[in-house]
Amino acid sequence: MAMKATGLQERMMIVEMAQAGHTDAELAACSGWSISTVRKWRRRWQRQGWPGLASAMGRPATGPLSSFAPTVQAQVAAWATAHPAWGPDTLHAELVRDKALADTRLPSRSTLARWRHHAGKARAYERHTTLLQTLTSTAVAPPEEWELDARGYAQVPDIGIIALINLNDRVSRMKLLSYPCELGAQRAQRHATTADYQMTIRLAASEWGLPDRLCVDRDSVFYDNTSKSPFPTRFHLWLLALGVTLCIGPPHMPQKRGMTERSHQLWAQQVLDGQTFTTWDQLYRALRERRDFMNRRLPCASLGDQAPLAAYPDAAHPRRAYRPEWELELLHLEPVQRYLAQGHWFRKGSNVGTVSLGGHRYPLGHAWARANVEITYDANDGYLTFRSPDVVFSQQRPIQGLTALDLAGELGPLLLLPHFQLELPFTWKERRLSRLCETLGIMT
Repeated sequence: MAMKATGLQERMMIVEMAQAGHTDAELAACSGWSISTVRKWRRRWQRQGWPGLASAMGRPATGPLSSFAPTVQAQVAAWATAHPAWGPDTLHAELVRDKALADTRLPSRSTLARWRHHAGKARAYERHTTLLQTLTSTAVAPPEEWELDARGYAQVPDIGIIALINLNDRVSRMKLLSYPCELGAQRAQRHATTADYQMTIRLAASEWGLPDRLCVDRDSVFYDNTSKSPFPTRFHLWLLALGVTLCIGPPHMPQKRGMTERSHQLWAQQVLDGQTFTTWDQLYRALRERRDFMNRRLPCASLGDQAPLAAYPDAAHPRRAYRPEWELELLHLEPVQRYLAQGHWFRKGSNVGTVSLGGHRYPLGHAWARANVEITYDANDGYLTFRSPDVVFSQQRPIQGLTALDLAGELGPLLLLPHFQLELPFTWKERRLSRLCETLGIMT
């Protein structure tokens, strides 16, 4: 009976398990090799190191490194095992600086890249795409362009952990709204959500009208920062349906929203510092009263020491009127569909062939398990098309979450009910809904 020979990977496994403290008998029982075979390679590694595990006996080796010296092959394999994140550039640089290989022919970076792929050590490449958006500001009059950002959370005595969501007009420097978002009682239990930011926009737009553009940072509410091929968030699509373009700033550059970053400190100085509030409603009223003072009385250096409404009196008159009760009629899906039709996205199928996009799951079948999938949208029929080089046939599925009610979020059910009763005790959600009900004139 022909005797089966050990391979380089199996010898390395024997050594690694020996280093972990396993005996020769345990290694033999685990690997299926005889005790003498295990002992042979363990002792050879002790005498010669990793290069000693290479053997020139048997059938000629094949593969990207087969034409190179066994010591090179063993050393590359050892490094790749000990440092799985090392790429071909690092492996090549390590080979060049290894004095023991000074007179040995070395593989190129491209050869090492092929070897990593052949050995299953290459990291899966996630294809990149970017969101289509307008990055340059052309605003010349209020309220064409707004800035939105949340201040870092702070403990407000007797109320809890609060993050002020601040909204400003870029041209007139008006303070449109500072909304105190509740994050917890004794510690931060949550982050500001899509519903919190929608609330802020709705309250401000009810007074000042809708802007043409809204500038934000890369918070996950605004930008899918968990993917290399981001799909627009529900907040993004909601704004598009309202006719508002979302301008997402570059990462790690808060100076691009310098006016709002400075307003965080101003709000704290004007309202929070040295003050006490017994209830959330008292804090909210104080913020609104101080906002009117800053817009009408407080001089602004960038406006020639005039208050914002003194420099831009027309800013008090909405150009694009908005009311929450009109929202379902104001939401137009055609701009959203045109926007999505210009994009394409890449995803990886799950173990059961399901693809996730925009927070929704699309089951495609087991043939799509672990497949690399490209997704496009057809505005004519409202279907997503899924294609993959790993699967012969493409599939189509109707897109999810793209009705006016879906985009409106928690406001949608309120608009369909003649009255609404909140549950007690009030939670963050109930308090937010209370603000909406007050704006709508619904009795709670």
